Amino acid sequence: MLFSSMIFLWLFLPVVFLVSRVLPPRGQNVFLLLASLFFYAWGEPAYILLMLLSIFLNWGGGMLLERFPTVRKGILWADIVLNLTLLGYFKYLGLFARTLNHLLPGEGVIVPQIALPIGISFFTFQALSYVIDVYRGECRVQHNLLSLALYISFFPQLIAGPIVKYKDVNDQIAERTLSREKLVSGIRRFIYGLAKKVLISNVLARSADRIFALDMGELTGALAWTAAFLYTFQIYYDFSGYSDMAIGLGRMFGFEFHENFRYPYLSLSVREFWRRWHISLSTWFREYVYIPLGGNRKGTFRTYVNLGLVFLLTGFWHGASYNFIFWGLYHGVFSIAERLGLSGFLERHKVTAFCYTFLAVHFGWILFRIESMRGILEFGKRILLPWQHRVSHYSVWEFVNLHTLFILLCAVSGMGIIQKYLAKRGWNERWAGSLPEMVYCMALLFFCISALAGNTYNPFIYFRF
Repeated sequence: MLFSSMIFLWLFLPVVFLVSRVLPPRGQNVFLLLASLFFYAWGEPAYILLMLLSIFLNWGGGMLLERFPTVRKGILWADIVLNLTLLGYFKYLGLFARTLNHLLPGEGVIVPQIALPIGISFFTFQALSYVIDVYRGECRVQHNLLSLALYISFFPQLIAGPIVKYKDVNDQIAERTLSREKLVSGIRRFIYGLAKKVLISNVLARSADRIFALDMGELTGALAWTAAFLYTFQIYYDFSGYSDMAIGLGRMFGFEFHENFRYPYLSLSVREFWRRWHISLSTWFREYVYIPLGGNRKGTFRTYVNLGLVFLLTGFWHGASYNFIFWGLYHGVFSIAERLGLSGFLERHKVTAFCYTFLAVHFGWILFRIESMRGILEFGKRILLPWQHRVSHYSVWEFVNLHTLFILLCAVSGMGIIQKYLAKRGWNERWAGSLPEMVYCMALLFFCISALAGNTYNPFIYFRF
């Protein structure tokens, strides 16, 4: 069920919100758990069993850590292996089979056709963070199975994050309050996220996807640049819009989730970009992979190895395809280069740093968007050598109209440029919660509903991760 669907906006959300408000605190958790399981089962009824298995596995892991303290490390590793085995079976078994077929002679192995459960990467990492934090003593064991089940399956962040660590919300699960200010703030945040998704990302996606679908022989340099630029903003507004909606929904039910995006396209280095983009994922890898590997405490060479491994895993986490692995390593190379001395130059030349970072990220999205290596190379030729690819039966204007250009202008302006300007002048405080903002949000909601009623193209990029 999409947040930007009529069934969610007009039926699921109003019913769940209203019923939860009339229930006592203890009944709210039970009801939200049932609603979350229904939300997940709506799209994939069979995989609700996988969700329940993950819940029981990690609840049991926490209980065993408390009951058998002398073998805590063995229990932790067993839990990690079981979680990653489930993730690997559903998400990566096909990739492993295809890899074996390329490496080994003969007929090879049969590539299994396994449907990917929606959100499995997100809820697996959430569950792992709980067990690891219990092992570290950073949070107490949750004896109440229903409370842990609500943490793992809570519908606002279940499908595409942000990845919420248990230690950040365990107190809120036990006891929380919903003030009028938090409710209003949550509704505003949800509307802003919905507008990002429906009014900006969907419009850019329609044009970008049509260009990417062209035969490579019909793709000119101008078309390639156009598609890449549109996709750069499509993916930002798609994912940050979803995160905004998730954070807003959390507030509407009394929960506070950490920010997942902080205007990443204003970054002045690739390292800064990863402190601003998908913050919950980069934080997860830093806390549970990079630091346990030694971080930067075991010498320069080991630091670079650790960074490379983290970015390799970051790419691998995103999908069972080699292009995601190369995308992760691509960002790792820039991060290591900045540590080797490039960051000093960037700090002295702000404009150059901004251009460098934006172009590095922009070109990286090509690796992210196109799965085949041959396709990436062909597309890259058209990006880097556009003058050699000028012949096509199609022109840019067959895919981009005035409406798309206007939305693209809004996207560029909204990537943090206007917000930063207004914040410096103290306008944000006067705007938040004001009557003009309320009217503005109502107008955004109206346009979103109108667009959805017209069957607007409505994909979600991060649902496949």
